[in-house]
Amino acid sequence: MNFRPIYIFGFLCILFLGYSMHIYWLPVFSKDSNDPITAEKIAAGRQVWQKYNCQTCHQLYGLGGYLGPDLTNVYSRLYESPEALKIFFKGGLKQMPVFDMSPEEEDLLVEFLKATDKSGSADPRNFHLQKDGMIQAYENK
Repeated sequence: MNFRPIYIFGFLCILFLGYSMHIYWLPVFSKDSNDPITAEKIAAGRQVWQKYNCQTCHQLYGLGGYLGPDLTNVYSRLYESPEALKIFFKGGLKQMPVFDMSPEEEDLLVEFLKATDKSGSADPRNFHLQKDGMIQAYENK
């Protein structure tokens, strides 16, 4: 049996397209049974994250600004309390400004951070909070 390179290439293209469709459609079909619009809320929460430029100071998975802490697992660090997160949005902290978010925007941002928390863990490096509010990585020896 002699396979021609064009058939192998075609087969690989079909696999790639099928896998791509699976990845992009997966969030649409795997919605939370308690809330049928969870995927839409998470996407809208990401828009709130971008609207207020949270990535300028904060990181997700170790990527982003270094002025504030990594927020990948902030939801579980705050005992899975949406109210605790909303206090930070409304009151700020040290160098974090006070944001004038609507209650709907706060809820959407909480949904986004909750989903991010469930998706993995933050950058494994250890950081130390300095007195001026900046963070610095501990040296690995």
